[in-house]
Amino acid sequence: MNDINLNNNFTPFDPSIISNIMDALDSADKNKVILITKDLSAADIADIINLIPRSEVKNFVEFIENDFNPEILAELEEHLREEVINYLGPTHVAEFLQKLETDDAVHVIEDIDEKEKNIILNKIPDVDRKDLELSLNYPEDSAGRLMSFDFVSLTPDMNVGDAIDRFRLNDELPIEFYEIYLVDNSSKPIAAISLSNIIRSSRDKNLKDLQSHELVMISADMDRELVAYQFERFDLVSAPVVDINGRLIGVITADDIVDVIQDEAGEDIKLLGGVGDENITDSVIRVSRGRFSWLFINLLTAVLASVVIGFFDATIEEMVALAILMPIVASMGGNAGTQTLTIAVRSLSTRDLVPLNYKRIINKEILVSFYNGVLFAIITGFFGWLWFDNFSLGIVLATAMILNMVIAGLAGILIPLSLNRVGIDPAVASTVFLTTITDVVGFFSFLGLAAWFLV
Repeated sequence: MNDINLNNNFTPFDPSIISNIMDALDSADKNKVILITKDLSAADIADIINLIPRSEVKNFVEFIENDFNPEILAELEEHLREEVINYLGPTHVAEFLQKLETDDAVHVIEDIDEKEKNIILNKIPDVDRKDLELSLNYPEDSAGRLMSFDFVSLTPDMNVGDAIDRFRLNDELPIEFYEIYLVDNSSKPIAAISLSNIIRSSRDKNLKDLQSHELVMISADMDRELVAYQFERFDLVSAPVVDINGRLIGVITADDIVDVIQDEAGEDIKLLGGVGDENITDSVIRVSRGRFSWLFINLLTAVLASVVIGFFDATIEEMVALAILMPIVASMGGNAGTQTLTIAVRSLSTRDLVPLNYKRIINKEILVSFYNGVLFAIITGFFGWLWFDNFSLGIVLATAMILNMVIAGLAGILIPLSLNRVGIDPAVASTVFLTTITDVVGFFSFLGLAAWFLV
C-alpha cells in the first residue's frame, strides 16, 4: 500500500464526511462528491465505501470514477471490492491493476469469479499479465500471493559507485525498496544489503565486501502465517522470495506482513466467537446464515448438558438449592477454560507453544486451575453454606468447583493442542468442545456429589 496524502497530514478519518457525502448523493450532486473526496487518501475513500449504505455505493463509485485511485480497490473489504469491480467494469479494472504493485493487484482479483478474473486478465498486456498469473498460480495464503516482483538485484562483483549510477539511470526501479539482493550466476540470492549501508560506503568499495543482513529467504509456497513469524523472529523489513530451485523471483515487505498479522488475528478472534469471515457491513441474511451453524452446534451441546441434568431430576426435586447453585459451577468452569483456551490458541499461532514445551505448559495450566479452583471453592462454598444454612451443601459446591475448574483448564490447553496435531485450526472448533466439557463436567460433578452425599 503506497498511497500517500500530503494534504491531510495523516489526520484521522472524520466521520462527519459520511454525512456530507450522503447529502451530496441524495441530491445527486456529483461535483460536491468530487470536491469532498479529491484530497482524501485511498484508505479514506475505502472507509467511505465501507460505511455508506449499500444502495449508494454504485452512485458514489460512478461519481468518482474519473478520479478513482487504484489503491482504493486494495483497501476495500472483500465483498464490497467485488461490487465495486462490477460497477467499474473489466476495462477500467484492468487499467487500475497495471498501476498497482503485483502483490496488491493479486489481492484485488484473487477472490473474484474465475470467469470475470480471466476477462480482466485478458485485457492486461502480456508483460504485466505474466507476473499476475505467476502469483495467482501459487496456493492461496502462500508467500507467492504476497510477493512483489519489484525488487533490485545486482551481482557481487559491482562496486558501490556502479550500483548508485545504475540506480540513477534505471527508470524502472521500484517506487520503494529497502534492500538490494546480490545474486550469483544462477539468480540465487547470496546476500541482502540495506540502502543505508550502500549510501554510507565509498564508491570504490565492492558490494560483496559490504556488511550484509542475515539472509532469510522465503519459499514461494510458504504459508503466510509462517512468513509473518519469520519477519517477527528476525525483525525483517523485507525478504527475498525464491522458487523451488532457490532462484530469486520476488520480495515481500513489512507493510504486507502488517496486513497478514491483522487479518490472521482478526480471523482467530472471529473463529473463536463462531462468526467465521463475517464483516460488520454484511447483510442480515448473510450474517444470520453464517451464525446459524455455530448456534445450532451450541444448541446440541446445551441439549447434552440438559440430558446430564435429567439424570439427577429426582435429586433436584428433593433439594431445590441444587438448581439454584449448579449454574455457578458450570459458568466458572467455562470462563476459566476460555481463559486458558485463548492463550493456547494465540500461542500456537505465534509458535510460542511448541512440542518442546507442551508438558511444561500443561502442568502450569493444571496448577493455575487448581489454585484458582481452591480459592473460588472457598468463596462459593462459604456462600452456599450461608445462603442455605447447609454446611454439607457448601462442601459439595466447593469440591465440584475445584473439579470443574481443573478439568476446564486442562481442556482449555489440550483441546487446541489436539486439534492442531490432527491439522484442524484450533480457533475453529475449540470453543464448542470446551463448552460441552465444562457444562457436562460441571453439572455432573455437582449433581453427582450432591446425590451421593446429600440425598
